[in-house]
Amino acid sequence: MHRKEEVVSSLELKKPLAVRALRRSNVRKRIAEYLFDISPSYSYTSDIAYHVRTTPSNVIGAIRGMQTRYKEEESLLNLGIITEKSYGNNIRLYGITPFGKEMLKTMKER
Repeated sequence: MHRKEEVVSSLELKKPLAVRALRRSNVRKRIAEYLFDISPSYSYTSDIAYHVRTTPSNVIGAIRGMQTRYKEEESLLNLGIITEKSYGNNIRLYGITPFGKEMLKTMKER
């Protein structure tokens, strides 16, 4: 029971950071919206890039962080907005989390 409370409080702390990260980066926001639209399915980096009309390197930066351009602490994975599934050595699929869905709904209401 104590562990569940820690997770809830951790997500409450991430909410303002998640909203800020989504507002600061149009790429992050479009990626989250695309994954929301295809939910509960997951997608490849190149497929995400095609649908949000950006480069795969921008998608990777927004998802994982990339030096100074995309801060790792504001990455979609770090904030818990999306999740990653790995298969084998090089296959990674991304999908939106329930927390990510909540953040997008919150932003649309404002």
